Amino acid sequence: MADYQAPLRDMRFVLNEVFDAPALWASLPKVAENVDPETADAILEEAGKISSGVLAPLNREGDEQGSKWNEGEVTAPEGFREAYQTIVEGGWNGLGGNPEFGGMGMPKTLVAQFEEMMQGANMAFGLAPMLTAGACLALDAHGSQELKEKYLPNMYSGVWSGAMDLTEPHAGTDLGIIRTKAQPNDDGSFNVTGTKIFITWGEHDMAENIIHLVLAKLPDAPKGPKGISLLLVPKFLVNDDGSLGERNSFSCGSIEKKMGIKGSATCVMNFDGAKGWLVGEENKGLAAMFTMMNYERLGVGIQGIGAAEASLQSAREYALDRIQSRAPTGAQQPEKAADPILVHPDVRRMLLTMKGYVEGGRAFSTYVAQWLDISKYADASEQDRRKHAEGMVALLTPVAKAFLTDRGLDACIMGQQVFGGHGFIREWGQEQLVRDCRITQIYEGTNGIQALDLMGRKVVGSQGKLYELFAEDVAAFIEENASDVSLRPFLEPLAAALERLSDVTEHVVNQAADNPDAVGAASVDYLDLFGLTALGYMWARIVKAAAPQAEGDSSGFYSGKLKTARFYYDRLLPKTVSLAEGIRSGSESMMALTADEF
Repeated sequence: MADYQAPLRDMRFVLNEVFDAPALWASLPKVAENVDPETADAILEEAGKISSGVLAPLNREGDEQGSKWNEGEVTAPEGFREAYQTIVEGGWNGLGGNPEFGGMGMPKTLVAQFEEMMQGANMAFGLAPMLTAGACLALDAHGSQELKEKYLPNMYSGVWSGAMDLTEPHAGTDLGIIRTKAQPNDDGSFNVTGTKIFITWGEHDMAENIIHLVLAKLPDAPKGPKGISLLLVPKFLVNDDGSLGERNSFSCGSIEKKMGIKGSATCVMNFDGAKGWLVGEENKGLAAMFTMMNYERLGVGIQGIGAAEASLQSAREYALDRIQSRAPTGAQQPEKAADPILVHPDVRRMLLTMKGYVEGGRAFSTYVAQWLDISKYADASEQDRRKHAEGMVALLTPVAKAFLTDRGLDACIMGQQVFGGHGFIREWGQEQLVRDCRITQIYEGTNGIQALDLMGRKVVGSQGKLYELFAEDVAAFIEENASDVSLRPFLEPLAAALERLSDVTEHVVNQAADNPDAVGAASVDYLDLFGLTALGYMWARIVKAAAPQAEGDSSGFYSGKLKTARFYYDRLLPKTVSLAEGIRSGSESMMALTADEF
């Protein structure tokens, strides 16, 4: 198994050459005061060292040991506490946090690169800083000044960690039917009672305190999702002077035995009149949660890329080293008993597919991150710019979460397949990547739910207006670069894919007016069609950045980009044709069987 190495060269290429992130940051005054190209590069360099040198070596042992539960206490795998302290000492927990409370204020376009390194190196560990960052986002956006001053500095520093407590045994996607209750006290606090499940790092021994953000219902709250509130419930109560007080009235009842991410603790949390404080307004808990969700769902998509990158690195090294049979064109290394398996077309198919999804996906995650940065940091005088960015974030977030994790698992399975029988064996690491990556399609909203969100709420719900924002961006790129000789072979198929996606979008919007099943029948294929087209757009932007540098490129970096783009357009983008045909077939065959006929 190859040692994970942070893909810094490609990250710098995406940030600086494909998207010109420094120009974006300079256009956002609140970002410009915190980051410049030199600072960003230093952050990338140090993040690479920590990910490759500290987190990656713990990945396999963490999986084999797992977190341990004993009478309500959870112990992280060996080395995790020390690694967490490294994260704390470097201030990494607060990388994207509000500087007013001790965060570093870095843009998501930069933070996304660190997140990918951390998740690619050790996903189980990386979930702890990820969940803390999500809790901080919700608290910073919706909490009172008093709550922010009391909790955010220690959460940004990592001395305290965060957890999100949403799911209950009977309520996953349908949070409107949660049963956890919050009874008001005379002092403005609430007593929280109920059970939450699947709470990632809900209990552990790496931080001094764990700050839970818990969805609950207040007395006489409206039924359904309009009656949900969000409460801050600390593991240890915090005194007025900031010191830790007594243990709060909740505990970890057990941790789950899982398929993957075994190093992380997935907890059952039992709240028994635990003291908590309202975050945001009463009955507006889902709004507070969704502030965090756009970032977290992109973060899960980035997990898919990170796992796929780790798999690609290992599979590439193995394909260069493993010798089996001769190349179809004749012996390539006659001095050896056989040729490296990289000579075989099918092995190249797998590696190039992985490369197409990983590098295109990295560009796409950065593309979504730039819209998050604009929506959050655009000056108050630029309302149109901010509103446009918010629309793009709403549209693209489910694509980033679902498409990148679906393709991430595909890539991990291909990486395992490159190894043949060795890919099934523990010591090579590929089977762990497959197991770990699998959860990314499930948590933070299953990918089927993401597809329904995209097709139903974002596309049909806006009568196609949100979709038009993306279509106009791609069309503008095609028009602006029509005279670029290097791009000419890519622009026509990209335009055809965009037209196909636009036609299907209009078709489903029209169908949905008369057929309640139209959205659900089309949604998953539509998201795949959208994702393939979006990555086609990313690869065209990559070609634009790489082509001028390719001539005389002795490293093969830029020329490799052009050839991978050609493969993507020849072998992966055409999948949009069959997806479009399936969507146009409608819902009839899908809904025809009776329950008995299944």
